[in-house]
Amino acid sequence: MITVEIRKQFLRLRTYIGLGLVALIPIILAATFKANPPQGLENFVDLSTAGAMNVAITSLTEVSAFLLIVVVSLFAGETVAGEAEWGTLRYLLVRPVSRNRLLAIKLTVSALLALIATALISLVALAIGVVLFGWHSLQVPGLVALSSGQALERLALATLYVAWIQAAYISFAFMLSTMTDRAFAAVAGGVGLGVVSQILNNISALNGTSYVYPTHYLDFWQHLFFGPPETADLVRGVLWQVPYVAVFLGVAWWWFNRKDVVS
Repeated sequence: MITVEIRKQFLRLRTYIGLGLVALIPIILAATFKANPPQGLENFVDLSTAGAMNVAITSLTEVSAFLLIVVVSLFAGETVAGEAEWGTLRYLLVRPVSRNRLLAIKLTVSALLALIATALISLVALAIGVVLFGWHSLQVPGLVALSSGQALERLALATLYVAWIQAAYISFAFMLSTMTDRAFAAVAGGVGLGVVSQILNNISALNGTSYVYPTHYLDFWQHLFFGPPETADLVRGVLWQVPYVAVFLGVAWWWFNRKDVVS
């Protein structure tokens, strides 16, 4: 059944729109840097023209800040609510498929799409970076260059980290998808959580509580590229998603198993 669900998702236009958007932004960024090279040496954006690795890091930073949240919320929020909206949910449950198994399959496929979307950012950025700037060592602000082999390994780890940091939005949008018959509402909820979290996390007066927001540890993967990798905050970022996921998915399972979807 999971193969059928994957095939179904890749036949939908919204899948290609979401994946297309995250692939397009690195191309636009690289083309912009080529036409108007950034000035300075203070951050990764300033060093974007140094090579493909620098383009990838800049792209992963910029796309994960907002657009990736929208895309993963789209994948997760449409899963169950989309079926209800189209009137196909009741027919799925008429077959010998338990509600728990249906939710597990829907969640697995939406998480897989989120991982693909995140990986696509890095892969497309590397490809367009090679074309426009070549394959060189990673230039790190204020530090010596990092060999392309080391940088590539750390970029792979950073990509997985960014994908996992989306877990709170995926879980929240998925939870709302089990509660509503309107996919837009579930998607908007996931995006809204991301926007509110970003806003609150960036208010200096709330610095004492900013660590509780799901986006607080979003960019800490950049620590992987500065000298000996600092992993303490990355571990905190990974672990902090767990309570969000547990609560949101727990509510999703509880709600859906008590929801009247047949009448």
